[in-house]
Amino acid sequence: MLAFNFDNCFVNELPGDPEEGARRRQVHGACWSPVLPTPVAAPSLLAWSPEVAALLDLSSEDVVSAEFAEVFTGNHQLPGMRAYAACYGGHQFGHWAGQLGDGRAINLGEVVNRAGQRWDLQLKGAGPTPYARRADGRAVLRSSIREFLCSEAMHHLGVPTTRALSLTATGEPVLRDMMYDGNPRHEPGAVVCRVAPSFIRFGNFEIPSSRGDHELLARLVDFTIRRDFPDIIGDDVEEKRARWFATVCERTARMVAHWMRVGFVHGVMNTDNMSILGLTIDYGPYGWIDNYDPDWTPNTTDEENRRYRFGQQASIAHWNLSRLAEALAPLSTTLEPLQAGLERFIQVYNGDNRQMMAAKFGFATLRDGDTELIAEAFSLLQAAEVDMTLFFRALALIDLDAPNLEPLREAFYREDLMRRHETAFLSWLERYAARARAEGELAESRRGRMNAVNPRYVLRNYLAQEAINLAEQGDLSRVHELLEVMRKPYDEQPEYARYAAKRPDWARNQPGCSMLSCSS
Repeated sequence: MLAFNFDNCFVNELPGDPEEGARRRQVHGACWSPVLPTPVAAPSLLAWSPEVAALLDLSSEDVVSAEFAEVFTGNHQLPGMRAYAACYGGHQFGHWAGQLGDGRAINLGEVVNRAGQRWDLQLKGAGPTPYARRADGRAVLRSSIREFLCSEAMHHLGVPTTRALSLTATGEPVLRDMMYDGNPRHEPGAVVCRVAPSFIRFGNFEIPSSRGDHELLARLVDFTIRRDFPDIIGDDVEEKRARWFATVCERTARMVAHWMRVGFVHGVMNTDNMSILGLTIDYGPYGWIDNYDPDWTPNTTDEENRRYRFGQQASIAHWNLSRLAEALAPLSTTLEPLQAGLERFIQVYNGDNRQMMAAKFGFATLRDGDTELIAEAFSLLQAAEVDMTLFFRALALIDLDAPNLEPLREAFYREDLMRRHETAFLSWLERYAARARAEGELAESRRGRMNAVNPRYVLRNYLAQEAINLAEQGDLSRVHELLEVMRKPYDEQPEYARYAAKRPDWARNQPGCSMLSCSS
């Protein structure tokens, strides 16, 4: 029998909605609303992460039990669970959207494991909540596979992220218009169990502030510091809050710097999708850079303005933090600590990004002239349609005494563009090789250091779509295989070499392989 040590601080210490159930409503004066998952017809386990199960002290026998599928699709509540949906607001695509909240996510409770770590369990796709607006609270297999796989892939890449314990089928169809083109279809329903120390977002603070409920805002801030930032201690409340905001800014900066390092595009960086812990959260229309393009976004909703494009993610993160600062301003006697936190974001992001770029190119640190050399490289990658992931792995193979294009050929998507830019690439390689030789490092050592930060495998959109296509036919083998490959993204894994290939031509403009909608 499954058993967890539940310690539900969020619902025990913060005010809740007096009304129970999923009736759609505006919720005032509360941080959460009690609501149970809606039972499903035929729960079954499709995939699970052994690493996350271990975090929760679960054995493989626990996970494959019939009870597990019942619990983690929402059919059965364990002793100690207090299911709820959180109330939050947010800025969406640059505009205040008012109350949003957990529309299809239901928190089961906070588990404290044997190591004393706190993990919040959340089901995505578990049915309607008071915040579901006009939606059904369900999720489809397509988006659930993407979230399950990417959560774990990002963790193994070393990117701060929420985790995923399990992917379960509901046995019920869900009607979705995938491309918002008036052609809805029934898709298999699924539920992902997300796991994180906290699911509090920027928007949790924005909603009480927008309503002038500064007492609730203060309670939530102080609770968050006490539970999720235990290193921030002291008797001066304002000083603690200032340190907390600066820490949030630092963590957010480091998260985005990692996104840029591995070529990840979140796709929908609304403030309600920003974790207060600096974790990547809400894997919706995300994507991976194939051919390098700082203007690319995977989100069809954002296709015209490209607000959340790859190259603008750091600026958007700063903008979102500015909105958080505005929400917190009523609690401060002076704005200087908030302004200092925003400056801290810039400092940390610039510093981390410099270190990561140095490592990607095989330099110990950046020297005078390196910024221009790196900028020229990215300019060439964009102009010649070069695959970002393959380029950096191949760059480690360059013979610094006789640099040539041969190791890089597989990274080019178009032969004509490679020929057109060949002279410029060779010129750049000569200068790069001279700079790399100045490091005085053995080739094997240099290669190992570069390969430690430049992944061999990333969860390219077409790979996820192939797994989805098979899974919708009842074949989960590709999901399991991708989960295995992405556990060691920096290793060569020759038996899985096909998963390191660049995007095939058929996937360039294929739905699910290039751009995606928010539909799930």
